[in-house]
Amino acid sequence: MVPAEGLPAEVTIWEVGARDGLQNESAVLPVDVKLEFLDRLADTGLTILEATSFVSPKWVPQLADAEQLLAGLTRRDGVRYPVLVPNERGLDRALAAGVRHIAIFGSATETFAKRNLNRTLDDQFSMFEPVVARARAEGLAVRAYVSMCFGDPWEGAVAADQVITVGRRLLDLGCDQLSLGDTIGVATAGQVEALLAGFVAAGTPIDALAVHFHDTYGQALANTLVALRSGVSCVDSSAGGLGGCPYAESATGNLATEDLVWMLDGLGVRTGVDLDKLVETSAWLAGRLGRPSPSRVVRALAG
Repeated sequence: MVPAEGLPAEVTIWEVGARDGLQNESAVLPVDVKLEFLDRLADTGLTILEATSFVSPKWVPQLADAEQLLAGLTRRDGVRYPVLVPNERGLDRALAAGVRHIAIFGSATETFAKRNLNRTLDDQFSMFEPVVARARAEGLAVRAYVSMCFGDPWEGAVAADQVITVGRRLLDLGCDQLSLGDTIGVATAGQVEALLAGFVAAGTPIDALAVHFHDTYGQALANTLVALRSGVSCVDSSAGGLGGCPYAESATGNLATEDLVWMLDGLGVRTGVDLDKLVETSAWLAGRLGRPSPSRVVRALAG
């Protein structure tokens, strides 16, 4: 370990493997395997485990068991289990299940808003506004994701000003945190630094921002390091590098949590995560999925 200057002393890892990771897997796992996965992840010291999503089972069959999963979940003290809520129907289901932390999923581009949300870029806010208002009235914490922050497969490069406008509107609705997503994994370090600086210049506190990188072009760790040097202290990642991006050929999915922890451990940044237990968990799940883990650290340590 060689600590580096200019980095946060501690980073919160927002683990998305059980939701964002599994939703892109073709093999539908039984709910008992998902519950064991979440339990194993909690054992590693991770404190935020995004558990599932209340999207339509028609669109995401992998997460059709959301109510069953939450009913069977053994919640740990000090661990949060947020769920993704796409609309008011999803919020109704989340409230009925006793969820205390939710996330909404917006788009920085017109085309993806239409394809993913069936809304225009502007109309998405009218869909999210009652969700956030009701959730806050119920005392729930609300996170907002913004997708396509750096590139869109239909529109190409995305202007930083456009992302900042969308992100600030979501925060203004009452969201606690904004996660900036490089959905197709095309961002490079300079773009990340510039976007974060733009948010800060527009009056957004840096501690209200998180980053969510995909590793399509092998840039996720480099982009994460730049974000940390910019003051970000919450990073999304997926155990074992679970998931993929359906919008880019050869996309390798989310930043692997093991790869992130290896880098942070080496930099002297605290995460509270036991890397050996995490590697063991991801190797176990890879066996259930019937394929090797994409995480380089898992491959190196699990053999």
